Amino acid sequence: MSRFLATGSALAALCAPVLATNASPAAAAGIHVPPDKIVIEVATVNGSGCPAGSAAVAVSPDNTAFTITYSKYLAQVGIGALPTDFRKNCQLNLIVHVPQGFTYAVASADYRGFAHLEAGATAVQKASYYFQGQADTSVASHPFKGPLADNWQATDTTDIAQRVWSPCGEERNFNVNTELTVAAGTSDPEKTTSFMSMDSTDGAINTIYRLAWKDCPSR
Repeated sequence: MSRFLATGSALAALCAPVLATNASPAAAAGIHVPPDKIVIEVATVNGSGCPAGSAAVAVSPDNTAFTITYSKYLAQVGIGALPTDFRKNCQLNLIVHVPQGFTYAVASADYRGFAHLEAGATAVQKASYYFQGQADTSVASHPFKGPLADNWQATDTTDIAQRVWSPCGEERNFNVNTELTVAAGTSDPEKTTSFMSMDSTDGAINTIYRLAWKDCPSR
């Protein structure tokens, strides 16, 4: 079991865009942010898109976001691809230690990567979020189509009424399931290769999850 706690200037620099985005709206809306640090433990990491040691988690200094870093997340079809490479997934089971009196939900998530899709090829990025033992699940997907050879970004935004909140007074594991799927479509997989990644050759891609907070009702 791994434990990650936000420390150091490197993480602060990484999360700076998130802090600028989240701090002012939270203050303006009177949203209570826990004064104590959040500690996130990674209970399990499973999936073809996140082999052992290729995914890590960190928390922003102001507790408004956490970041998952992937380094080997690639789906592909065509020359050099295995039959199972068209779909890659990653399921992260996280233990989030929340300060007493608070509950949280994922308000939005930013996914980034690179895609090379031949004309006629398609791809889909999908994610779902839920707490262990709860039926409520938040699901979002984003389609892409070729020709495309560029960086990509997808943002999931959840309306307040649709947010899945952690149970007050209980510690429930939080599950993040992501998936990349690439299809050859009308392109020729015997002559071309199409792929979509949440990684890069010069460093890992960071997926940022922004948190919404509210006070638990007093008993």
